[in-house]
Amino acid sequence: MGKVIIMARYAVLDIGTNSIKFQIAEKQADGTWSAVLDQSEVSRLGANMQATGQITPEAMERNVKAIARMMAVTRAQNVDRVMAVGTMCLRTAQNAQEFLQRVKQECGLAIEVISGEEEARLSYLAVKAGIALHKGQVVMFDTGGGSTEFIFGKDEHIERRFSVNIGAVRYTEQMLVSDPVTQEEFTQAMQAIEHDLAEVHFDENIETLIGVGGGIVNLCAVKLQLTEYQPGLIHGSLLELCEVERQIDLYRSKTITERKQLPGLQPERADVILAGAMIVRTILKKAGVGSLIVSVRGLRHGVLLDRFRSNPPQAP
Repeated sequence: MGKVIIMARYAVLDIGTNSIKFQIAEKQADGTWSAVLDQSEVSRLGANMQATGQITPEAMERNVKAIARMMAVTRAQNVDRVMAVGTMCLRTAQNAQEFLQRVKQECGLAIEVISGEEEARLSYLAVKAGIALHKGQVVMFDTGGGSTEFIFGKDEHIERRFSVNIGAVRYTEQMLVSDPVTQEEFTQAMQAIEHDLAEVHFDENIETLIGVGGGIVNLCAVKLQLTEYQPGLIHGSLLELCEVERQIDLYRSKTITERKQLPGLQPERADVILAGAMIVRTILKKAGVGSLIVSVRGLRHGVLLDRFRSNPPQAP
């Protein structure tokens, strides 16, 4: 076999409401990619933002430090270029500019705040590259802490894409506040999710429904009872409606501390996983399908494929 020639090493930070996803990848001369590092840190940039409309000082400090640690890793790994994108939290926070300036000054990193439509396009690009899409109607959704992106495609072509302000952090902070949650809180949150998703319409029979995002990956990991993250087992797996409903009942019956002991569940997501599962359940019901395909690929992979197609290496 011939020697693999590496053209460049790139890094992407996807800075979301609930977590920062961080990937370093190498691009070979033939255009293929190989992952060097792929991790996620639940840093809660949007914690308590529903009450004030602003990123709290604690969340700002926590996330600046997390980004600084990641930038140190890029230097240690000899990364040629770094790209950072911000999503719903940075689109809506009143003091988002203050956070962007702090990250630029303290970490040497400029964050591009992308629109919901661009977020959806890049996520779809990543999923399309990682899962062989079937003919017919394909719907992909990426549900996060602050928003959910939908992409409707047919025969691998995007027909429409949009983003809605529906995320697990919002319903958790506003409604699912008891520990464990009460029946009244659960009913209220379920009604709110159904109401907020009323604008999403599935116009024809869906051949393929694909779910992306940390919450969905965690639901699949709990189904498989994984004691450590194994993307090879999760990627392409089926997550059934009956399994999502089973997990909803499971999380409703447990305190946050008890949820943290469940195999497969990232402890930092224990408080928001119930709301995330409720969102997934509602989407499955509205789509009229019994299961979805789980993809571990997401926005960060789309940024790699789209933004680093032909750019020459530069120092980060």
